[in-house]
Amino acid sequence: MKLVDAAETVAVVVAASLDAESPDRLVALGLQREIATRGAGHPYRRAVLMSDHAWFETPLFHTAPTIAVGGPGVNGVSARFGQELPTVWTADDRSLIQAEFRESVPRVTLWGMDAAATAAAVDAFIARGWLDEFLDRCWRFRAGTFA
Repeated sequence: MKLVDAAETVAVVVAASLDAESPDRLVALGLQREIATRGAGHPYRRAVLMSDHAWFETPLFHTAPTIAVGGPGVNGVSARFGQELPTVWTADDRSLIQAEFRESVPRVTLWGMDAAATAAAVDAFIARGWLDEFLDRCWRFRAGTFA
């Protein structure tokens, strides 16, 4: 049984070095829940939470919509994307959103100078409608089977 659709399942990536109770992982879990709510039970319209190491080691996710949470100093995916993506929002040079929705694979980094600033970037991404825009790009109607 297919569990992931690289066109619709969103990879939410955190640093491998984070423990289960780290602030970045907790805000990433909240983002995962937001995506699941918007997916409305569709089998592939959801997010999977993974480490940056797992993302790099799984080529399937290199072609999947990806949101990296946490700064480039700890999250390797944020470090890679941060060099390529334009900054679309910043708050006092402490919280940043870098994003590209128009490419074939939407990619985002959400990070800040500390845990609170990273949480603020995630909150802004949701509140300003960018999560919805991101998901609209990923979840356009596709003809054909989904199994």
